[in-house]
Amino acid sequence: MKLLKKSNFHGGIHPADGSDKILSNQQPIRILNPETVEISMKQSAGSVCKAIVKEGDQVSLGQLIAESSGFGSANIHASISGKVTEIRKTKDEQSNEVEVVVIQSSENMVDHTTSKTMAYQNRILDISGITKEEIITSMKEGGLIGLGGAGFPTHVKYETPKPIKYVLINAAECEPYLTCDHRLMLEYGYEILNGIQLLIKAAGAKMAYLCLEDNKEDAANHLQQLLEGQDLPVELVLLHTKYPQGGERQLVDAVIKKEIPAGSLPADIGVIINNVGTAKAMADIMFTKTPLIARCITVTGKVKNPGNFYVPIGTPYATLIHEAGGFTTKNNRVIIGGPMTGNSIMIGGELTHLEGSVSKTSSGLLVLEDYSLIESPCIRCGECERVCPAGLAPFKIDFAAIEDNINLCEKLYATECISCGSCSYVCPANRELAYRITVAKTEIFNLRREKGGKR
Repeated sequence: MKLLKKSNFHGGIHPADGSDKILSNQQPIRILNPETVEISMKQSAGSVCKAIVKEGDQVSLGQLIAESSGFGSANIHASISGKVTEIRKTKDEQSNEVEVVVIQSSENMVDHTTSKTMAYQNRILDISGITKEEIITSMKEGGLIGLGGAGFPTHVKYETPKPIKYVLINAAECEPYLTCDHRLMLEYGYEILNGIQLLIKAAGAKMAYLCLEDNKEDAANHLQQLLEGQDLPVELVLLHTKYPQGGERQLVDAVIKKEIPAGSLPADIGVIINNVGTAKAMADIMFTKTPLIARCITVTGKVKNPGNFYVPIGTPYATLIHEAGGFTTKNNRVIIGGPMTGNSIMIGGELTHLEGSVSKTSSGLLVLEDYSLIESPCIRCGECERVCPAGLAPFKIDFAAIEDNINLCEKLYATECISCGSCSYVCPANRELAYRITVAKTEIFNLRREKGGKR
């Protein structure tokens, strides 16, 4: 195991002291099988699929219910067996119409997990008989996307013509409160390692680095034990706990001492990055022929029994909060994801008011005590510039964004913002820096697309 005592990427912050993680990282993952799932046809940003089933149809576990409709989308499958009772339409954050397929279970609490232990769950398998092409085809047909939050279709990364030297498995889980990746490594170690060797072969890489922060030393030691005596080109890297260590540019910088040039992708420097949950899902798809229909999600914060749940895609958020014992505060703010980069979906409501369901990218369901902040004028302290891991001057981009000067935002490299929220976190004036910069970045990309240019 390689121990990097210092993370050498620029900037970064320490937004939590560890007490947030302890809420949910000590209990085993709980398996939950809801009677009803609500599967959105939008499983990641910009990826809207159209349902190929209709109301009244009987569907079986793993059946294709929506096909990929474009570059950024991936196949969607039934996460339980049952009857399609409704296909309703809703609006996403950009007011785009999105279908939601509702399935009522026709079997008593169908288990979405493997019913019996299989070989890949208790030892490292020989994959010499599996080809690179078979692995990539399985990714595509199985609807595999990045489970760390971005949700980019995995097969697209591996279809690159660029020569790949390294696969980086991102297990940093640097966002406060989230612990689902931590628990996956402790409980599904062999699945993860078998998935990693599949990813190495799909990339044609020489090795993989499995990258954890040093607040997960127990998981690192466990995986190291599983690797002992194995002829796997996998090396564990223990990184200093620092946010946003899990950002792809920061991870590459810290682990292989290279910089991804502005406007470039990791593949341009010979690297592919995948979340550790994606590695497990790859193994599930390859060895059980089951598509991506379930994932682990952290339910934590102001709930009675915080923990991690392994659930079918489409599990209602309200069901998860109920299983976690319900809210422990009436003045609640419910967030999908973590506190730094997540999206707020309800403020001060009752559990019956909570809408939405688990998607492939849902890493956390966080309940916090709500409070209000009042913005003050910028005092030019430069703190946001000091901590920005992308090396930007957030306060300058913020001024340009307020003036709706998109051209200036672009000249100030707003497109290189990783939306980590570090600038807003340290701002003594409570400026909504990260939000406005992200809006400006999105507008720049939209204008480029309208002109037929590259994102």
